[in-house]
Amino acid sequence: MRNRTDLSHPLPVSRALRKLGNDIREARLRRRIPTALLAERASISRTTLAKVEKGVPGVSMGIYATVLFCLGMIDRLGDLADASSDEVGLTLESERLPKRIRRSKPRGKNGVG
Repeated sequence: MRNRTDLSHPLPVSRALRKLGNDIREARLRRRIPTALLAERASISRTTLAKVEKGVPGVSMGIYATVLFCLGMIDRLGDLADASSDEVGLTLESERLPKRIRRSKPRGKNGVG
């Protein structure tokens, strides 16, 4: 069930954040890093780390990024909105290209066509 803070975000956003939080938690557990140690490394409280691992939308992007950095996973964050893999944007851009390109007419001596 969605709580009150989730209502201001679209359902796909809430799901993606919950997945991110769960993935962060799994990465921490695989590395056998206690919550207290990861929170200390990220300079955040254990309460904030718990919010990150739950995917709470109110946690700042900077905190998520810092936790990913502490887990050695920051490189993947930089590729999230990579323009070269933006299929919708690339399609729209190619649709705006002109279908034909006319050759320019040679200009006369005084610059008039």
